[in-house]
Amino acid sequence: QVQLAESGGGLVQTGGSLRLSCAASGLTFSSYCMGWFRQAPGKEREFVAAVSGSGGNTYYEESVKGRFTISRDNAKNTVYLQMNSLKLEDTAVYFCAAGFTGSSVVIRTSSVYGYWGQGTQVTVSS
Repeated sequence: QVQLAESGGGLVQTGGSLRLSCAASGLTFSSYCMGWFRQAPGKEREFVAAVSGSGGNTYYEESVKGRFTISRDNAKNTVYLQMNSLKLEDTAVYFCAAGFTGSSVVIRTSSVYGYWGQGTQVTVSS
């Protein structure tokens, strides 16, 4: 069965950096768009970033552009989210997700993602 396992979350001060990883198994990884979403307490889950199956196309939510970078290593079945210049409002549980879209399509709509990880907590403190 498909499994997505996030890691790399933690506590960091404002302005700091974290790198999240999501290891996937049980799927043809390069055929899946991989996305990162987050959910803060009391808020709806929101899109953060996505990368196409080939890694050639990416898409970011406006508030993280220039600070976050999504990438993937198809040889390792892993997707990453490098988060720099972290802000208090980045505090959330971060989820990775996989959507079967082929190699070049990148999507932000959560309903298209069929597989989800359990999430990893990111807490930014002042």
